Amino acid sequence: MSEQQRAHLVPGERAATAGGRYALISAAFVGILLISNVVAVKPIAFGSIPFGDAQLPLVFDGGVFLFPLAYILGDVLAEVYGLRASRRAILTAFALALVASLTILAVQVSPPADGWENQEAFAAVLGFVPRIVAASLVAFVAGQLVNAWVLDRLRRKTSGRFLRTRLVGSTIAGQLIDTLLFCTIAFAGIITGVDFVMYVVLGYVVKVLAEVILLPVTTRVIAWTRRAEEAAA
Repeated sequence: MSEQQRAHLVPGERAATAGGRYALISAAFVGILLISNVVAVKPIAFGSIPFGDAQLPLVFDGGVFLFPLAYILGDVLAEVYGLRASRRAILTAFALALVASLTILAVQVSPPADGWENQEAFAAVLGFVPRIVAASLVAFVAGQLVNAWVLDRLRRKTSGRFLRTRLVGSTIAGQLIDTLLFCTIAFAGIITGVDFVMYVVLGYVVKVLAEVILLPVTTRVIAWTRRAEEAAA
């Protein structure tokens, strides 16, 4: 947008134009979190792998498909926009996830209309499960804040160099906190023994590996976003 065009915008339009990319990335970040929290209630088994005389089950939660993308977008927010802006997006996502949980609870406890026979199915799939909700919210906000903080500190210490190393390091720290908190709060005592250990370890390893595999995408998005913001400044 040219300076002449920008001059004719009202203040709100100028703000929306200046922060358009941040708003878009933040919106995608929040949306991915909300979707992940809904599907995370289902543990998924992808068979097992042999380990000596035993079979180690491949157990994940439904959030494994999308949650790595939340960390990628979190990296973009922290690397391009800084810790304060990243924290704002994280806390916004946390607040909306809480609103979503309370809304689902309100719908669950509301009396069903005559002729609607899916109340039990709704409660079974989307029903308010305090452990799952608490696990999702606590693990997300703690893991994302750690991820953003570590990435910001490493960026300062390295003067912005070694981006890939910093991205992997922040993910290792953030996903460790996220996975331990979610798995323990949500499923400790429900998934037990070696199944629980494999659930925690596999969930953590898969999420970290997903970010490592997607590093070329993350670095390109960061570079593109940074160039776009510098050009718009």
